[in-house]
Amino acid sequence: MSVEQGNLKLEQGDRDMVSFATHPSRYQHWTLSVERDLARLKLDVHEDGGIKPGYKLKLNSYDLGVDIELHDAINRIRFEHPAVKVVVFESGKEKIWCSGANIYMLGLSTHGWKVNFCKFTNETRNGLEDSSRHDGLKTLAAVTGACAGGGYELALACDRIVMVDDRSSTVSLPEVPLLGVLPGTGGLTRITDKRKVRRDLADIFCTTSEGVRADRAKGWKLIDALAKPQQFQQLVAAEVESLRASSTRTAGAKGIELTPLQVTIDALGYHYSTVGAMVDRDTRIATITVNAPAAQIESAPQAIESAGASWWPLRLARELDDLILNLRTNEPETGTWVIQTRGDVNQLLHADAVLEKHQSHWLVRETIGALRRTLARLDVTSRSLIALVDAGSCFAGTFYELALACDRIYMLDLPDAPDAAPALQLNVANFGRYPAVNGLTRLQTRFNEDESTISQLRGVLESPLRADQALALGLVTLTPDDIDWDDEIRIMLEERSSLSPDALTGMEASLRFPGRETMETRVFGRLSAWQNWIFIRPNAVGADGALKLFGTGKKARFDWKRI
Repeated sequence: MSVEQGNLKLEQGDRDMVSFATHPSRYQHWTLSVERDLARLKLDVHEDGGIKPGYKLKLNSYDLGVDIELHDAINRIRFEHPAVKVVVFESGKEKIWCSGANIYMLGLSTHGWKVNFCKFTNETRNGLEDSSRHDGLKTLAAVTGACAGGGYELALACDRIVMVDDRSSTVSLPEVPLLGVLPGTGGLTRITDKRKVRRDLADIFCTTSEGVRADRAKGWKLIDALAKPQQFQQLVAAEVESLRASSTRTAGAKGIELTPLQVTIDALGYHYSTVGAMVDRDTRIATITVNAPAAQIESAPQAIESAGASWWPLRLARELDDLILNLRTNEPETGTWVIQTRGDVNQLLHADAVLEKHQSHWLVRETIGALRRTLARLDVTSRSLIALVDAGSCFAGTFYELALACDRIYMLDLPDAPDAAPALQLNVANFGRYPAVNGLTRLQTRFNEDESTISQLRGVLESPLRADQALALGLVTLTPDDIDWDDEIRIMLEERSSLSPDALTGMEASLRFPGRETMETRVFGRLSAWQNWIFIRPNAVGADGALKLFGTGKKARFDWKRI
């Protein structure tokens, strides 16, 4: 079936599928308004607008559908409103800002749905911080009313948090005392790593279900500023002015329309213009093909703007991101992703050169940001990632970043026909354009920050490398020749598919980010591991668990043994 991505659900056979594409005209929960360089995102959740049946989204609580709209809205601010310097998050409901993830949705959801929901919301909030850090888009949470759980975690992702001091508004992370689980979107990590809250105060805060009012919240560093109701809008205006002054976004820039993605979804897989995935559900393997541009991309700023959403680098970023989300959500048993590239390497290198030359242009900068966030989403995806550098490949520059995100890289060696053999090629894109969530380049991550190795690799910049050279430099894992290639790849994939997916997820997550940690790697590593475990424990989701009994009036019955 061919679809224009816009509906929240698609039917493929008898499978209920989720789409991550929407449009402001179809938002049920958010209102986006833009005034010159200020955008406002107002949350007013439609109770009956859940992405799945069986629960009501009361008290401005959210599910995946609410966050899909938020993800879309932020992207539209990035590309359709490039002059916006500050985004203010507000509530459309009285006395409630956001009560976080909907508890009844979590209670009804499968384990996998809960964990993947938390991962997507984490990525959306990480994206806010990424845009602030790299692209100058600043955010302010204007808290009026109860701000709990995932609601407060959204506020924590903003550059600043201001709160009305009306003696009833509170901030809280009540998951431990109320639900027997952890805040799922980085709350524990952000209050310590980002807001520098003292651990003993954080301990009280995270075990107090009723929350903390404005005066104490300010003293504990949980918010940045407060004001009485009569002065609150003046405070918001002052904070906006301060953030506006710190923004580096382009004043007066005219945006482009993010037109709907075109994708054909059929029994064989997912097919876009720049990427595609063939899904073998029997072997549980998806083969992802990423294609270089067929011709030289537009290279003058005016031509780039005229191309808009059809400009190849932006189209690639959007389509690859959508493909990753589709596979993660709609193909949960497809545990191995094989990544290959196809096309003219010279056209790819030209595209990389254009990105480098015009990186200060607003649209190019935002496109680089979209590619950076898409690669980061690949980094933290709980699938086995295998890159195949085979005949017809063009793993160079930006495309080599795809290989570096993988757990293994296999490269075909043709000792008897070296001129026909595939090649790898490094360029400036591999040395800082796309930092991973650990703050390092993927080359630094691969070589454990060994600067002598990185320096050696700079010496082969722009040089096509055959299998023996790439292996000697550590840029690939193994290099089977053409006689052994098919059998070695087949056996490797069969062995991978036979292993426990749980063990592989833990192993891959542990190995992908060696060395230093950042707030993001701690969120995806420690939090994801603990939450995975807690979400299957009877204290949370058993018949008498806190998450299952929430709202029933019954008290949870805990197994008191510490594990």
